[in-house]
Amino acid sequence: MHRSKFRFAIRSLNIRIAIRSLARQKVLTIINVSGLSLGLACFSLILLFTVSEFGYDKFHQKAARIYRVDQTFVHDDGQQEADPGIGLAPGPALRRDFPDVEAYVRISAASQKLIRSINGPMRMSMSFADTSFFSIFSFPLLSGNAQQALRDPHAVVVTRSKAIQLFGTEDAVGKTVQVKIDTAYQPFLVSGVAADLPNNSSVKFDMLGSYEYLFQSDTERRHAVNDWNETFGDETYVLLRPGSLLPKEQDRLLQFRWRHMPEEAEHFHGDKKMAARFGLQPLLQVHIDPAVEGRNTTDPKNIWILLAIASGILLIAAINFTTLAIARSAGRAVEVGVRKVVGARRPQLIRQFLTESVVLSVVSTVLGIGLALVLLPWFNELSDKHLVFSFSQHPELAWMLAGLTLLVGLLAGSYPALVLSGFDPVDVLKSRIRLGGSNYFTRGLVTLQFVLSIGLIIGTVIILRQVSFMRGKDLGLIKENTIVVYTRDADAAKDYPLLRQALASDKAVLGITAAEIGLGEGQGQMGGGYEINGMKTGVIEYPVDYGFLPVMGMRLVAGRDFDPAITGDTVGNVIVNETLVKNALGMSPQQAIGMQLKQGGGKRGPVHYKTIIGVARDFNFERLNRLVRPQLFYVPAHIDPACYFIHLRGGDPTPTLAAIGDAWKGFAPDVPMRYSFLDEELDRFYRSEMRWGNIIAFAGGLSIFLAALGLFGLAALAAA
Repeated sequence: MHRSKFRFAIRSLNIRIAIRSLARQKVLTIINVSGLSLGLACFSLILLFTVSEFGYDKFHQKAARIYRVDQTFVHDDGQQEADPGIGLAPGPALRRDFPDVEAYVRISAASQKLIRSINGPMRMSMSFADTSFFSIFSFPLLSGNAQQALRDPHAVVVTRSKAIQLFGTEDAVGKTVQVKIDTAYQPFLVSGVAADLPNNSSVKFDMLGSYEYLFQSDTERRHAVNDWNETFGDETYVLLRPGSLLPKEQDRLLQFRWRHMPEEAEHFHGDKKMAARFGLQPLLQVHIDPAVEGRNTTDPKNIWILLAIASGILLIAAINFTTLAIARSAGRAVEVGVRKVVGARRPQLIRQFLTESVVLSVVSTVLGIGLALVLLPWFNELSDKHLVFSFSQHPELAWMLAGLTLLVGLLAGSYPALVLSGFDPVDVLKSRIRLGGSNYFTRGLVTLQFVLSIGLIIGTVIILRQVSFMRGKDLGLIKENTIVVYTRDADAAKDYPLLRQALASDKAVLGITAAEIGLGEGQGQMGGGYEINGMKTGVIEYPVDYGFLPVMGMRLVAGRDFDPAITGDTVGNVIVNETLVKNALGMSPQQAIGMQLKQGGGKRGPVHYKTIIGVARDFNFERLNRLVRPQLFYVPAHIDPACYFIHLRGGDPTPTLAAIGDAWKGFAPDVPMRYSFLDEELDRFYRSEMRWGNIIAFAGGLSIFLAALGLFGLAALAAA
């Protein structure tokens, strides 16, 4: 007991001596603490970001057994393309055909709906799901029965925050909300209130309706229940039984596909290498697997690069810490000599110097975490996230930062501790000791700092130039000065000619057109399977109005545009892109004019033939890092636009926007007008790259500042 008390007293004495020593060198101590605090704050924020990204969906109790079903297509050039939008039929069939599959759930893509409640009209995102949703996913309900919540076709579940927004209280079960479906409001009864979803959830919803409602109200979905070629962008998840090896059994999944899609089996004749196939993607990989297209995916390489950058900044800060620690210790040679003369041993001196370094590291960590909390709102805006710095939510942060604090303190204090404690007291007291040898070491550290800083600057310039290239590249259409007016919840077919008439005399308007699908991220896509040269090919479809191509600045490389005077243009004539002609038809654009594409037949209903009247130059309707896919344009007999495209002259668009707003109020007074600019919509594809560029630019600036502190440390050491 006496020995343990003695050791505790020695440790306490070391800490008191360390604090007094640091207090005597206030300027160096403040600079040392400031630099390391900045580095630790930056590292803590990026570490929080990394932990959150790699922690997606781990809160689900059955996460290890949940898989998302995708389908992979192999193009003629060997490129593979995986898509989670597999249609409605595979989910129930997987449950019937495989004992491994315990349950399945289909989830529709979220769409903005106009909502009426006691708090007035508002827009809200709404999705639909099968009744098994809450038995597969662990989204707790604050009120309501999870097993019965989606049984009724007119039942909806809302999150807590949306319940408060709709009704002013989270006690919303039993209340009615009016949702505008197509052109009429439909009543839905709130059957449950879910806790607000975690930020790191791949599956998101504000308001969740029952899939049974879609089958009753959506004719296309009802007819597509058994159509294996029809997709709506809906996703399917399956819950596998413990120990299932089905995700690795590609042959079983391929045979399953061919059993239900015999036309594919006949076409490929057993060629598994080129065959389209189903796959099972683990839920825990959905967010960090960019190989499968998704609504909320990220490339893990970017996360590791960002963490490496944060580690580089922390290393720069730690080098500063070490350099300034040497500078603080260099003037204490006489103190070391005196203490050795009065009986201090080398291990005692080493412990003293290390204690000072660790105390300084602990203080820096505390200040760094405080600074990280202050900067977190700004970092959330920069990274487009909603992160929460919580050790309870992310317990790994605690031991990571604690271990890092101890490591930095020990490493930074080890060099001066070992060098100074080894001095001969006689030489010290006779002023024969100099720290000249340490100059090479410290200069090497500062050189390393600048190498890291230059690397960060180069990386920043490259990423910013890449983003600039993507935003400025010719996409094959005119995206500047084009207003997109979204017509959801309005009677778009009736209002379209009224808008054209209202803007006919506006000299700033160069053209007006419409389409049944938008352009840009999150606008969705329409597609169908066509038989071309005996092979089934998926084609992206664009129902458009006459004049769509010239208004949007798309160019024909062969054939002609749609003509209102030719009735056949609304029956079976189409304009295709160059990719479809080259990859599917294998001929030149001129040769493709007059060719026919076959759609339907067999289980897919009657056969329809589409005649190619024109070939349009490829345009990028998706991200630039994705190959352009086959697509076609057609003019429906009665167009029901999802959006209007209004191309303007250059200049201030404010007067035209006011005119559009006035016209909108005239024919849709109860629907708020929603619009955007096409270039902004297309730029959303590159939000991730722009976000990375901003974060790395911030890191580069911080590294330069810390490197400048390193120069100060070197100067301080030279003076000492």
